[in-house]
Order: sequence, then C-alpha cells, then structure tokens
Amino acid sequence: MALVSGNTSGLKKNQLKELERLAGKRHSREAIIGPEIARAICQLSFDLNRQIGLLIQRSGKVEAVIVGDFRGIMIPQLSHIRSRGRLKGLRLVHTHLAGEEISDEDLMDLLFLRLDMLSVLKVTPDGFPENLYSVHLLPNGRDGKNWAFLPPVHPANQNDSFEEFIHALEGEFTRQTSARDVTGSKDMAILVSVSNSSRGRAEESMRELSELARSDDVVVLAKVLQQRRKVNPRLILGKGKLADIMIQALQLNANLLIFDQELNPSQIRSITDYTDLRVIDRTQLILDIFAHRALSREGKLQVEMAQLKYMLPRLSSRDDALSRLTGGIGARGPGETKLEIDKRRINDRLARLAKELKKVSRERYRRRCRRRKKDLPVLSLVGYTNAGKSTLLNTLTQSDIVAEDKLFATLDPTSRRLRFPRDMEVVITDTVGFIRHLPVDLLQAFKATLEELEEADLLVHVVDLSNPCYREQMKVVDDLLQELDLGMIPCLKLFNKCDQIGGDTMLLESAAREGVVVSALHAETLAPFLEQAQQLMGKILRN
Repeated sequence: MALVSGNTSGLKKNQLKELERLAGKRHSREAIIGPEIARAICQLSFDLNRQIGLLIQRSGKVEAVIVGDFRGIMIPQLSHIRSRGRLKGLRLVHTHLAGEEISDEDLMDLLFLRLDMLSVLKVTPDGFPENLYSVHLLPNGRDGKNWAFLPPVHPANQNDSFEEFIHALEGEFTRQTSARDVTGSKDMAILVSVSNSSRGRAEESMRELSELARSDDVVVLAKVLQQRRKVNPRLILGKGKLADIMIQALQLNANLLIFDQELNPSQIRSITDYTDLRVIDRTQLILDIFAHRALSREGKLQVEMAQLKYMLPRLSSRDDALSRLTGGIGARGPGETKLEIDKRRINDRLARLAKELKKVSRERYRRRCRRRKKDLPVLSLVGYTNAGKSTLLNTLTQSDIVAEDKLFATLDPTSRRLRFPRDMEVVITDTVGFIRHLPVDLLQAFKATLEELEEADLLVHVVDLSNPCYREQMKVVDDLLQELDLGMIPCLKLFNKCDQIGGDTMLLESAAREGVVVSALHAETLAPFLEQAQQLMGKILRN
C-alpha cells in the first residue's frame, strides 16, 4: 500500500479511507492519469479544500498520496527510490483549487527530483476536473528553458501514449550522454565554486580543484563558478543556480557534485535534500586522494585518522525511529541510539589510531637517532604539491620513486643518500606536498611524517616557476612552515620547471635573484643548486 502523507490532521475516517483507496488504485501505463481517478481526486480535493497529489510509478503503481493545504503540497523524501535512468521514474499529478497555472515551485520540484512529468489538474467550482496541464524536462535547453509544456487536455481525451513518450524522452537523454560509455565506471563530476574573492583568484582555485579531481581519476564534465558578496549559509549558492546545476547534471549524466568550499554538515544535508547526486567538498576530495595514494602503514593510519575526524561531526543527527538499539550489560549505558553507537565507535577507533601513530613516531625517532650517530646532515625538500620534488629527488639520486604530473602523487616520506660535488654526503628527504586550504585534520594527522622536517639542517623550498600563481603557492608553503614552527631552519629557494616558461628572461632573472633556477628533468641544470646547497650546509654545520 502506498503511503498517505502530508496534512492529514483533522480529516474524518471516511476521508482517510478515500485517500487510502486512491493509494491502492492501479493506473494505466498509457495515460498520465485515468479519467475516473482524475474525477475522484478532484472531488476529494474540492471536499477537503486541500490540494492532493499522486506520485505514480511508470508501472502504474501509486508510490505516495500527498495531502497539502489550499496553496500547495509538500513532497516527501524520495531517497529510497532509485532512478530508472536519467529520470526518476515517477510522475506527479496534483490538483490546483484556485485555477492557478503551473507554479515556479512546481517547476523546481520537476527539476530537483528529475520527475518524468509534472501535471496539474485544475478543479472547477463544482469539483470536477477542468483540464490537465503537464510539463516535462528537455535533454537540451530550448529558448533558455530546460522544460517544455504540453498542450492542455481533458483527462478523458488523452490520445497520446504516456509510456511511449517517456521511453522516447529517456532515449534522447541517453543519446546526449553517450560519453558515459567511454569513461566506464569513473565518477562524472560537476565542479562548483561560490566565492566572494576576485575573479582571478576564484578561477585559479577552480583550476586547482580540477587538477585535484583529475588526480583522483574523476572525469570533470563542467565547472560552475558563482561570485556572490555573501554566501548562502544554507545552500552555498542560490536555489535557482542549484536548479541549473541539476539540469546540467541530468543532461551530462553527472553523478557527483564537488564544491570548492568546505561544506558543514547542515549544508551537505540541505543540498542533498534537493538532489540524489553525491555531494562532496574540497576537503573530502583531498582525503580521498590521500586514501588512494598512501602506501606505508604509517600513511594509511594518518589518512584513516583524518577521515574519521572529518566524518565524526557529519554523522546524521536524525534518528527518526528514536529506537534504543542496545543496552544493559556490555553496553556503555542503557538505551544508546544508533547515532551514539556510531560516534562511540569512531572515538574508540581514533584513540587506537593515536596510540599506533605514537608508536610509529617513536620508531621514526629511533631511526633519526641512528642516522644522527653517523653524522649525516639532513636536507629536506618542501614545496607546493606537484612542484617537482619527487622528480628532483629521482634525478639527484638516480632513484625511481613515483613522480607523476598529478597533485599528491607522493605521500609517504622518502629518504636517500646524496653525495655533493666536494666529498660531502647528506640525507635528502622528500615529504608530502602542501596545498592551500589543506584540511586541518590532515595536517594534524601528518605531523608524525612532518616531524622529519624538524631534523632538517637545510630546507629546500621547491617552487613551480611555470605556474602563474607561483607567488601565492610560495606564501602558502611559507605560512605552513611557520605554523609547524619550522621557520627558523635555513631555507634555500629552488625555482623548478624553467624549461616550461619559454623565453621569459625577466621571470628567470627575478627568480635567480631569490634562489637557484633549475629543471629537475635535466641533470645538467642542477650543478649550481648542488654547489650552493653544499656551501650553505657547510656554513650551517660549522656554526
């Protein structure tokens, strides 16, 4: 039996039975709504002086009967219903008592829920159906609109097959999104940014988000950048803009929304109330990249801790059943809710991870002590992600650690021996790259790894000179070094990727005044760096 929901207070028993009878009726696949049921719903709506809606599956089964007030209805949550394709597989037919047209709220319901069709039955002053007014989504916009209205028709005069119409509409959506067959099982995402920064800064942040998505093997279908003086505290962006994104997702067959801004738990819930797409933010994307790339036991522990800290405040606060799932002997207390159990388990796991990371930190400390006994000075590479640190380490030491043109290609710290030109050996260490808006929990979790930097005699700040925003990236790294109390360690700036900037002599001269200009791919360019690094290291050790 379908669910009768909404404004049912004050209804008589016989009226409730009438609604239940509507819920139990089977509809034809060929008509939007049968003439007899249209007449019954209009008469009941007229008697109650409340709008009544039917959510009908393509098979003709009624999914829900919704009772509203004189002005409108409230559609219940449909998250349990899996889409039948590009569209939801449901049509909504509801009454209008004041002779009003299909409203903006109706169109929003059509867009956000991806309904097969939305139809309005206008009720005459004597309680009969006047005409049926219908609207459906379009695979491609027409005249700036993503929907189209059908001609009004009396419920008894429906000649066209609804089933054939929807089948053809789904086929058109499928043809428009044939790219899905090429990308296989990869996530298909729309990137969204709502910023009150300058246009240039917002676009650079969006480019970086796109690179993060690419590094996580996500196909980026579209980018949406909205500049607002004040960010909507509930939905981040306006409801109209969100509707446009939903249409774009439908037309492109996207299954994921990635926001450039960090979303709080209530914002994620508010956005997902309007769509069945998965919604994540920049922080969650970075955590997912780290989860894929962490290879060592230490790295996996650190990523898991950061993920659990991120997840903890985002557990659903709704416990609709308010059921007491456990209690008595062996439980924390009588009557724990499911939410409380989940939170306790996460906190218990975090405590165990913290103990294991302390143990790992002690092991790393002992390794550093053994290294110190051999009197080997330490040179640590730091820098923005994808600046070329791993490539530089490979070229200097003839190693083969992973070095890709992706953000966060290397997470686990790597140490190698390096012999300077004039008979001096050092340990050179590659660490995880930095990024703007690095999640705080991730930074805290990786402090065990970043402790390697505390033992460094010299930091080499590797800068991607080919990036137009390299100055901003340098500032991000400098600020994070200060935050980690590493600002007192001597630092040599190494401007990398000089082979990718063409003949910009002014840029090269400016960089050369601040540090050393190299290309990590070409060993012959590294001689000045080795010479200067050895001189600095010699001065540091003498002092």
